[in-house]
Amino acid sequence: MPFVHATVVRAQGPSSAKAGDQAIVLADGSIEGFVGGQCASGSVRTAALDLLESGESLLLRVLPEGEPDFPSSDGARIVVNPCLSGGALEIFLEPLLPSPMLTLIGGTPTANAVADLAHTLGFAVTQTHEATPAGLPDGTIAVIVASHGGDELGVIQSAIQADIPFIGMVASRRRAAGVLAPLPPQNRARVHSPVGFDIGARTPPEIALSIMADLVQRIRRDGLTAEPSAAMVAPIQVVDPVCGMTVVVGPDTPHTVVDGTDFWFCATGCRDTYLAEHADAGA
Repeated sequence: MPFVHATVVRAQGPSSAKAGDQAIVLADGSIEGFVGGQCASGSVRTAALDLLESGESLLLRVLPEGEPDFPSSDGARIVVNPCLSGGALEIFLEPLLPSPMLTLIGGTPTANAVADLAHTLGFAVTQTHEATPAGLPDGTIAVIVASHGGDELGVIQSAIQADIPFIGMVASRRRAAGVLAPLPPQNRARVHSPVGFDIGARTPPEIALSIMADLVQRIRRDGLTAEPSAAMVAPIQVVDPVCGMTVVVGPDTPHTVVDGTDFWFCATGCRDTYLAEHADAGA
């Protein structure tokens, strides 16, 4: 389960948070721990959800309205929170994401070399020595078929049906063309074979290097990711109509209904202000 670890590194009074306070922000937007009151934690929640997408760490500077400008810098974000009663916070946010899952088919020397290098690069590896169609682990980002036999086509068809983002096959162009011939053209195009960069590789470790270099580039440069499971659907984010803050909607988010329309707020103060301004509309 991915989450963001939040640590208060500076707290300027008046503030309910202290340096060293910590919390984790889960992918559904819920917070476990303490990094400030409702207004500050709302800013942390919103920033953390962005980091689960980017995978990058961030120093979040939360300032009250009217505070002198803070110098900006790389890796830092400044948020002016109009509902803070005073003080300022600096909170370091570090996303902790699950290792990318690689499913490897085959027990050949090349398959074993890929498994060894993938482990070194931080991948979670599931290796099956026989090429037989089977269910693929949730979160699989890539399937590499390196069995040189068995039901390679069946495995590839299973990967296509599971919509695996990257499917590769270790084979010569001629043999790959024969194995993949029964597939419709749009499915054949999804299979990378020969898989890996053309670096003139000959030995199993060299072939493994070419394969993993290709896969790492697709993840780092092209944004290749596994499809999120249904349990990982991002929470709804809305804008507080009073202060303009982005608010993550959760069970404890202040909420009201005016003229049949739902409104969510960063804190009860903004909700009360909105209700007072729309008293005639009825809630």
